[in-house]
Amino acid sequence: MDAPVEDINPPLLTSATLMIGKTQDYPAGYATVRHTHSTAQLLYGIAGVMRILTPRGQWIVPPSRAIYIPPGHWHEVHMLSPAQVRSVYVQPHALAGMPQQCCVLAVTPLWRELLLAAVRIPPPVLPDTRAARLLALLLEECEVLETLPLALPTPDDDLLAPLCRQLQAQPDDERSSEHWAAWLGVDVRTLQRRFQRATGMNFGAWRRQARLMHALAQLAAGARVLDVALSAGYASPSAFTAMFRRQFGVAPSAFFANPLPGDSEI
Repeated sequence: MDAPVEDINPPLLTSATLMIGKTQDYPAGYATVRHTHSTAQLLYGIAGVMRILTPRGQWIVPPSRAIYIPPGHWHEVHMLSPAQVRSVYVQPHALAGMPQQCCVLAVTPLWRELLLAAVRIPPPVLPDTRAARLLALLLEECEVLETLPLALPTPDDDLLAPLCRQLQAQPDDERSSEHWAAWLGVDVRTLQRRFQRATGMNFGAWRRQARLMHALAQLAAGARVLDVALSAGYASPSAFTAMFRRQFGVAPSAFFANPLPGDSEI
């Protein structure tokens, strides 16, 4: 049975208020209830790694990155390590240029400082004020931030759902697309077509992304690269590191230890 969805809106955020900020630190393993907001949310981690679950998929948010969550989308936030989290809740009309689904953002030093300044602004933030102009710049910069490939879409397809659960539970499973097509009682072309239609990816690309998401979660929890590589189905740590470099341009250790210039607790 699906978990209930709670409607949780920030206090003091009225129709006349443009935004409200929130500062909170969480222990590893903490998870929010499944909830939704009528506002858009920008969620930024100074430290720690988060996993965001939504009906459309899941996202991994490493430290010094942010995630945009559109209004009205239920989500859960899971802390994969101790996390220092800063949030800004924004009226939907102010972020009209953003995508209609969640996305992880590569944060620039300018955007980071704007966000950290925004969460310290006492409410209410009203139009035609210095705080409103700071927020406007934050949101304008938000629209040009690079999005990162840290999502795993959940297919809305009853045939594919058990296969996806199996591959997420055992990412090191090497059985072929032909095997899985037979397991589902369809031919390979049907399997590929349904994956493409449901997720925007073919079967092989979705499986590689599932392995990557598994690896990111394990690395965030402090697992060794050797153990992560083998549990994700890679023949060796070097093969895993090569894949990681192709995807992100850095080695796994650098990805999770790559603070922005001047990073420190505020």
